Formats: sequence, structure tokens, C-alpha cells
Amino acid sequence: MEYENLSAKECFKKLNSSEEGLTEEEVKRRLKKYGLNELKERKTIIPSKILLRQFKNFTVWVLLAAALISLFIGEFLSFWTILFVVGFVIFLGFVQEYKAERAMEALKKSVKQKTRVLRNNKIKEVLTKEVVPGDILFLETGDKVPADAKLFDIIGLKVDESLLTGESEAVEKNKLDLIFAGTQIVHGRCKALVLKTGMQTKLGEIASLIQETEEKTPLQIKISQLAKILAAIALITCILTFTLGLFKGAPTGEILIIALALAVASVPEGLPLTLTLTLAYGMHRMANHNAIIRKMLGVEILGSTTVICTDKTGTITRNEITVEKIFTNNKTYDVTGDGYEPKGDFFVENRKVDLGKEETLKSLLMSSALCNNSSLEEKKGRWSIVGDPTEAALVVAAAKANLWKDDLERDYKRVEEIIFTSERKLMTVIYQKGRKKVAFVKGAPEIVLRKCKHIEKSGKVRKISKVDRDKILKMNRNFAGSSLRVLCIAYKNISGSLTVENVEENLTFLGLVAMRDPPKEGVKDAVKRCKSAGVKVVMITGDNEETAKAISKDIGIYPSVSEKNLKKVKNKKLRKIISDSMMTGEELNKLDDREFESIVEDIYVYARIMPEQKIRIVKALKKKGHIVAMTGDGVNDAPALKKADIGVAMGIKGTDVAKESSTMILQDDNFSTIVEAVKQGRATYENIEKFTSYLISRNFTEVILILLSIGFLGFEYLPLLALQILFINIVGEEFPAVSLGLDSARKNIMLNPPKKPKQGILTRKNMSLVFGLATFMTLAAFAVFIFSGPGIDLEKARTATFAAIIGMVIFNTLNFRSLQESIFKTGLLPNRWLALAIITTIFSTLAVMYIPFFRKILEFAVLTPIEWILPLSAAFSTLIFAEVLKIFLNKLMPN
Repeated sequence: MEYENLSAKECFKKLNSSEEGLTEEEVKRRLKKYGLNELKERKTIIPSKILLRQFKNFTVWVLLAAALISLFIGEFLSFWTILFVVGFVIFLGFVQEYKAERAMEALKKSVKQKTRVLRNNKIKEVLTKEVVPGDILFLETGDKVPADAKLFDIIGLKVDESLLTGESEAVEKNKLDLIFAGTQIVHGRCKALVLKTGMQTKLGEIASLIQETEEKTPLQIKISQLAKILAAIALITCILTFTLGLFKGAPTGEILIIALALAVASVPEGLPLTLTLTLAYGMHRMANHNAIIRKMLGVEILGSTTVICTDKTGTITRNEITVEKIFTNNKTYDVTGDGYEPKGDFFVENRKVDLGKEETLKSLLMSSALCNNSSLEEKKGRWSIVGDPTEAALVVAAAKANLWKDDLERDYKRVEEIIFTSERKLMTVIYQKGRKKVAFVKGAPEIVLRKCKHIEKSGKVRKISKVDRDKILKMNRNFAGSSLRVLCIAYKNISGSLTVENVEENLTFLGLVAMRDPPKEGVKDAVKRCKSAGVKVVMITGDNEETAKAISKDIGIYPSVSEKNLKKVKNKKLRKIISDSMMTGEELNKLDDREFESIVEDIYVYARIMPEQKIRIVKALKKKGHIVAMTGDGVNDAPALKKADIGVAMGIKGTDVAKESSTMILQDDNFSTIVEAVKQGRATYENIEKFTSYLISRNFTEVILILLSIGFLGFEYLPLLALQILFINIVGEEFPAVSLGLDSARKNIMLNPPKKPKQGILTRKNMSLVFGLATFMTLAAFAVFIFSGPGIDLEKARTATFAAIIGMVIFNTLNFRSLQESIFKTGLLPNRWLALAIITTIFSTLAVMYIPFFRKILEFAVLTPIEWILPLSAAFSTLIFAEVLKIFLNKLMPN
């Protein structure tokens, strides 16, 4: 690479950049010159390929065979009509599949990655695709590298380059090393100068090798297998029809066309396609509710979710953190002000504090602002943050005391940083002012206090006593019990060499900072909805027990005494955990897998949990037969997200590693969105059940009707001709099935328990409904044919039978809006697609029955208004029968 051996300064010079970042005007010029920072994907939507795929449809080949037979026996009108039907089937399949592909493509593009860059000497978050050569990147643990770049400022940096090298071991990086697009920061942070973007990167050279392919989901495979089984049954039935027809003396050509028409009518070729369209629409509907489904598998699994394991900060809570209380100088200070606006005052016992006289308080605020990687900025009178909200809350609190981070960093030069990790639970930043070096530390109170040897009060430092420690820990518990998140602030004047061991030992305690992160609006209601739906909610947090318990009680996760399952357990250790319904990470480490699995279903809250412990929770719940959704945002969350049935990554604060390990991404990082996604997943699964049951009940009606007629009346008195059967199949299959697949969620869908994971599409109850309706419709249609007098006017009897079956198609569509509930409860209005399908069916039917040209082709007679009474009555009776059958089945098989 041309930049490989150049220094950072030479790279800056060659790229005509500065260490203050590019101007917006320069960015626009470079975007025009270099283009967007994105890989050119292979074109996934190729209309010609979609069109060719339609010829894989079994129906098309059966119809073409029928057309050739018609031509061979001299039925030219039938030949051209069938060819028209073939064209219509191909067109319909093409339109549906093209729309499904477009919906999937749009969803892939809806996840917009962002990157932090320096522009106009300010750190900004920009869309990754807008990064240009010359930009200065700010990357940290969990970030994906957006472009090829040269490092010029690093802190403990390790990069996962397995995407490019295949090596699973993370690579340690040094100053002036190169990092490459698509790789992952797994430890540390850095600044890097962008050298190449888009297709010019190393990743761009191999872009064609990493294109993802969409795999079929288990449900799609099940549906395809079901369709093949039904097709085999239908073909056997059609062979039986052909054989029976010949035995009854039917002309070979005519009975063959009828048999082929029945094959088309009885094979539910629309099943796989309608399934894909339904899943794609389900994904689209979830995206409208801020839940991006990365894998189609997620849609079907969401409907079966039994446990949601959720993080607290930013998912249940707003992640808009505000410092409310500070404990230092043996006093508790109240801090006023909301949000990120740096306006507020400090009070002690309702008395405003003179900050000029509060030396230790100022020391604490300065330390917390410097031990920080977040920043505060004002845009058009509105204050916003860049970075972690917890850190930003500290910057805001310091600004309220007129201690601005930017001003402080003019006096203090950052020398080194020992980054925060979930294992260490603290962060240290070393600054130099003149010849003096000082380390500022913040982290979990229990951890930091353990490392403190001194305490500062009123600007004076002395040795910390046991009484001091006890008082600090008591205050920490009080804060945590009030749903406040607590950080401990300390510092150390440094002499000698710098190591983690000597920098983070013998610290001087400054105080505790307590912040509030209130629950998001709607979370309490979402938890309640989960309980009604039979979905257990488990909260997992790194905060201490008191904070975790307070928040979980506030939103309704923590169970009441009556909800607790106080089982008789001999082990005292397990009995205590069950009685609390809470477990800490330390307690979890003390249990073996067998012990943990025995009580995992009784735990509602996990506190002080390490990310790697999440995977144990997932495994234990799955072993108990649960379908688990697990949220996460960090690099260490990735294994648990992959192990969970539904890995849920945070779209706002989530790392790229977490997002790529997940099935679903929350664009708003909101727990309520997960619950809404579960609701939509259930609706999608129900829709699949509905259209599958509808198609099977409808398909077998015509097959049984023809067999019944040939067996009892002979070939001369067929109730339907081949073209009439084909018309019913085209109009009565595609439109209504798709409309059922796009149905909205029932109002009380979240009052039912989750679907059993191994439950098939056709349950025993559904099968009973399907075959009960198919049998009734067959008998009703046969009765219409008989009572219409086929011996007197065969054409009119066939027309009446045709009208009855079309009427049954319409009423049957309404029947299948719910497999349990009454049509009078579900109604028609909420589904505009169903209304459109019914209107289309009615007008298409009237057109072919009353327009002379079509009437002649399909060999219909004109029905008078009085002659419509019989077919319409038979059709309506289907509705009544379905209602009675649902009531009977609900009593016989409640679940």
C-alpha cells in the first residue's frame, strides 16, 4: 500500500488534511471525487431472473401440458385461454416475488451505520457511507473500522482481522500501523487517518466474495415440504380421477384436461410464495415499529418467544442520565437541572452552595470531567452529547459548576488511558500539568473504594478509616435503593513509572456521584403486556442489587410475594436466591450448571452481571425448553446474542459486533419495541396458519367434488369444466391467500400464551377445521348442482355450481380471518387487502359470467336474480357452518 511506510505527518500532507479535521465544504468536494464509502453489491434484484424463476412453478407446467392437449384434440379456444392463464400466473408470481425482494432490499438498507469523525475541530457522528479520505476517525471497543486508515493515536488497541486474514486471534496494533475496513476493534481506542474508502479499500478488492445469501427459514422449509405432500396427494387423486373417468367412458383428451385442471386447482403452489411475501411484510411492519429484523428466521421465532432477557440502561431506562446527588466532604449535595443543558445549582439541605468555598466538590467535578471520553456541544440553542450518556452526565454536572471540559484540557494534557472493561469496572486517565502527573479514576464504588488508601475532605488529604468506608458504602446503598446509579471518583498524584498496578492503587477518595436514568415511557405497560401474553421478562444489569431491585419493582418485573415460586429446596444457598427472585454475578459463579438450571426459572433480576455470564443464562433457559430473546450492546455480548434464539442489539448505543451477531436491531433501544416485535411476530405466524389452512380447505373442495360427480353421475354430468376450475383456482387462491397473509394483529393476540416451538402449521384443531369445511363445501356445491337440474339444463347447473363455489371462496376467506374467533368479532374492515381481494373476486366473477365474450369461452349460462338464491344460500351456509364448527372445536380442543 502506498501509505504503508509513511509517517502520520506525511500521510496528512499527502491527503491535504489537518489534525483539526476536514471542513464540511471539503467533505462535499471529496464525496463528489471519491464517491460514497460503500461496497458495490452484486445486484440482487434482477427482474429477468425473477421472471425465469416463475417457470419453476409446478402450475405453469401442468397448464402448458393442458394447453398442448387442447391443441392436439382441436380445442383451440381452450388452448388460447389456457395460454392466457399461464401468462397471468407468471405475471402474478413475478409481481409478488419482485415486491417481496424489494421489501427485503429496503430493510437491508434501513440499518444506517454511523462513525465518529473529527470535522471543523469537533467530534461528530456521521453516516459511515459519508466518511471520506482525509477524515480523522475516533474508534473504540466494539466499533467496526469503516475504511482503510493509518493509526496515529492509540490506547491498548487490538483489532479482529479475521474477516480478511481468517485468523481468529485479535491483532495488537501500534502507532502508524494500518487498520482496514470491515475489521473490528475488540479492545482499546484510537484515532486514525482515513486513507481509502469504498471499493478502493482492501475489503473492496474482495467484496464479491463476502456477499450474503438469504437462507430459507425452518418455517419456509416446513411449508415447502407440506406443499409437496399435498401436491403428491392431489396428483394421486387426479390420476384416480383420470382412471375413473376412462372407466366411465369419458373421452381420453377431455378427461385428461379435467384431470390436469384439478391438478392445478389442488396443488397449493401459492404456499411458498405467499409465505415469503408474508414474512417480508412482517419484517416491514416491524421496521415501522423500530425493530429491524436482519434474518427472516427472526419473524417466525418471535411468535414463540417465552422469555425476554433485557438490559436495564438505555433499554428499560431512557439513557438520558442526570447527576442528582453527590456525596463528598461528608455531605450530600443535591444537583438541580434536567437533561444535558448545563444549567443548575448545588444545594446542601435546601441551602444553595457557594462553589468557591467547596474545594473538594470542585476537585470531584473536575476529576469526573477529565476522566471522560464524552463531550458536550451546543447546536442552535440545543445541547447534545457525543459519547456515552453516563460519562456525559458527569461533563454536564461539571459544566454547571463552570468547569468546562474543553477549558480543563487546555491546562491538562492527556498522557495515557487505562480503559474501562466489564471485568475491571473502572477507568483511569492520566494527565500532565507542567511537571506534575495525576491519575483520575472512576468506576463501581465497591471496586474503586477497595483501591483507596486516602480520603480528601475540605481540600485536605488524610488516611481513610473503617468508619469512612462504612459510611461511604452505606451512602452507596442508600443511593442505589433510590434507583440511582452510583460512580465513585478518586485520584492519585503519580511519581515513578506508569503501570496499571501502581497507578490504580493507593488512590485518594473524592466522593460518590449518583445519577438517575428514569424508565422510558411505556415500558411499565409493555412489561404488563408480556405477563398477559405468558412471556417472562428478566432484567440483567451491571448495576448493584439495590439499584436493580428498585428499577425492576418500579416497572413491574420484580414479582410480588404471591407470584414467587417458593419451592422447597434443601440447599439453603438456592433457597435464599429463589426467595429474593434475584441473583448477582458473584452468586452465579458459585453455582454449577445443574444447580443454576434448577432455579433459573425463578430468577427475574440479575445484578452485577458480566456480559460473558449472559450466555450461561441463555443456555440454562433454553435447556428448560424456553425460546429466549436476549438484548445486548457490547462486544462481550456477542456470544450470548448468537446463542439466544433471538439476539436483540441496540441500534443507538450498540457496537457493530453486537449488531452483526443479532437477529434483530432496535432502532430506538426501547424495551417496548421488543414487545411490539413479539406482537407482530405472533401476528405473522397466525397469518401463516390462516392462509395455509384456507388454501388447503379450498384446494381439496374441487377435487372431491369432481370425484364425487364422476362416481355417482358419470363423466357426462361434470359440475365444472376445466376452464371454470382454472378460473376458480386463479381468483380463489392468490388474492385471498395474500390478503390473509397481510392481516393486522388481533387486539387480544397478546392475551394468549406463546406458540409452542415444535408446533406444526396445521395443529389438530386446524386440521379438523380445514377438512370439516372442505367436506361441507363439497357437499353444499354438489347439492347446488343436483338441485339446479343438470338433466334439464347442464350449462345452467354448472354456472350455479360455479357461482356457489366463488361465494364459498369469499365467505371462506372471512372464516379464516381467525381460526378460533367468530367472524362477527374479527369483522372485515381492519384488512383493506381482504376487502380489495373480495371486491376483485366479485367483479371478476360477474365479468366472466355476464360479458358475452368471456361467457362463451367458459361456457356459462345467464342466471336470473331468482336463480342466484340457491348458490348464494349454499355459500352463506358455509359461513354458518364454520361458526358452529369453531365453537365446537374450541370446546373440544381449548388449546
